[in-house]
Amino acid sequence: MTARAIRCIQIDVKISAVVLLIPVVLAGCTAHDRSPDEIREQAAHATSTAARDAKAVVQGVVEGVKQQRTININRSSADDLRSIPGIDEAVAHRIIANRPYSDSYDLVKRHIISHEEYDRISGKIEAR
Repeated sequence: MTARAIRCIQIDVKISAVVLLIPVVLAGCTAHDRSPDEIREQAAHATSTAARDAKAVVQGVVEGVKQQRTININRSSADDLRSIPGIDEAVAHRIIANRPYSDSYDLVKRHIISHEEYDRISGKIEAR
């Protein structure tokens, strides 16, 4: 490619950039019939909406992390065990009384909970 061809391409690129930027500049320079108070209200509304949405996202993440957390049946307190849906105080105390467990399925093998109950909570417990 010759120096002249490169120079022509550079000029074409510059002209294209200017042509594409003209509408952007004109759109930014047009007069708006909004008062400063209206602009402030819209900004405040947008800010409060963004803050509310961010808070909802954070709460959703926290709930998701709590749901994904597994509880170690060999070390958890009765309160931690009761946080698992379907585990009441009596079951929590039976789990604690029959420790240690080599596997979470030991709860079924030792008749501490039913197989149906185990199916419901198996993703929330582990034996370490």
